[in-house]
Amino acid sequence: MTLLGITLEPHWWWLVLSLVLAIAEIAIPGVFLIWIGGAALVTGMLSLLLGLPPTAEFVVFAASAIGAVWTGRRWLKAHPIESEDPHLNDRGARLVGRIVTVTQAIDGGEGKARVGDGEWLVSGPDLPVGARVRIVARDGSRLQVVPSDE
Repeated sequence: MTLLGITLEPHWWWLVLSLVLAIAEIAIPGVFLIWIGGAALVTGMLSLLLGLPPTAEFVVFAASAIGAVWTGRRWLKAHPIESEDPHLNDRGARLVGRIVTVTQAIDGGEGKARVGDGEWLVSGPDLPVGARVRIVARDGSRLQVVPSDE
């Protein structure tokens, strides 16, 4: 195949694709593109060593990609990546334990409380505006509160 006047053998395209996918995995981490990049690397190496015809290259790539993704998912399930902050992207869970102020009286078990610069729906025992409450749990977008000792 010719590109910009340079003739490249098919195995080079696979090897370049594997490099591009590895760089993309670094730039956009998701632990997925690296497996496809590995399949492209295997295809490029087999094409280089065995001189595979184009149809065989695509079959090898498809089989390698399926095998790599399946193996990667299985390995990640057996060895999950543990975060130092498991609630990093769960704002509601990060609020548990904080003390906040009721801004709309909790009446019939429902009201609102100021959390930071916003208001959240809360559920708990009936309390007047201005009462201090502790967040004890999160249920969807609603915070469960109890009267605070502080």
